[in-house]
Amino acid sequence: MPKLTVENVGTFDVPAGKRLVQALTQDAGTDQLHSCGGVSRCTTCRVEFIEGEPEKMTEAEKETLRVREVTEPGVRLSCQIACDHDMSVRLISRLEGSGRKDQGGAVADEIQPAPQWTTK
Repeated sequence: MPKLTVENVGTFDVPAGKRLVQALTQDAGTDQLHSCGGVSRCTTCRVEFIEGEPEKMTEAEKETLRVREVTEPGVRLSCQIACDHDMSVRLISRLEGSGRKDQGGAVADEIQPAPQWTTK
């Protein structure tokens, strides 16, 4: 079972293959945003990797980061990442202080849209 460490929150065992955005909200109990419902249309689910950043990413994530001009090293979309190894992240997009009424809509168990994998 992969371990997810969330800075200033704790370390959690996460079922292998679970989407990072779900692990952050369900297992770690954080207020991680995901306004588009986890389909790589916005960048509200951003996290910054401290350790364990995946080498691959979905084409959808790559395009969304490009269009939204997100270029900071280690910043990724948690809705497009499966927890398949140990990782450590910093929350950078939370409900607290955002002015939004909620974290976002329900997120499917599988990565959406259907992933086409590429390199970072």
